[in-house]
Amino acid sequence: MRTGSCQCGEIRYESAGEPLALYVCHCRECQKQSASAFGISLRVTRAGFRVTQGMPNYWSRITDSGRTLKCAFCSTCGSRVWHEFEPASDMISIKAGSLDQPIDVSNAIHLWVSRKFPGIIIPDGTKQCSKEPSQ
Repeated sequence: MRTGSCQCGEIRYESAGEPLALYVCHCRECQKQSASAFGISLRVTRAGFRVTQGMPNYWSRITDSGRTLKCAFCSTCGSRVWHEFEPASDMISIKAGSLDQPIDVSNAIHLWVSRKFPGIIIPDGTKQCSKEPSQ
C-alpha cells in the first residue's frame, strides 16, 4: 500500500497493488507544472486508488497527442496530486513527489526526452521515448 498527500496534507490518498509504470516526463507541461526540469508520475490502477481525506479540485488541458488530461489538485496549497485521461480509463498517474515514501526512479521510463533541459543526463540503458508513447 502506498500513501501520499498534497503539500499541506488536506488531501490524502492510498494506492494498493503494484504500479503499472513509472515515468520521468520532460515535456513542457510537466516542466511548468513542477516548476522544475521534469515531472515524475507513477501509473496505477484506478481500482486500487482512493482518496482518504479531502476533496480535490480539477482542471483539464489538451495534451500534445490531442487527448484530454484531467488534473487533480489541492485548492488550499495548489499541489497537483494526480492526473487521469478523459474519457476515464482504468489508470491514473500519481504525481510521485506526493508519495509519503520516496520512490526509486532508477528504472523509470523517460518521456519527451526531445524536450529535456540541457545538462540533464539520462543514464545509459534507460528506456526513453522522444515524445509521448502511444497508449
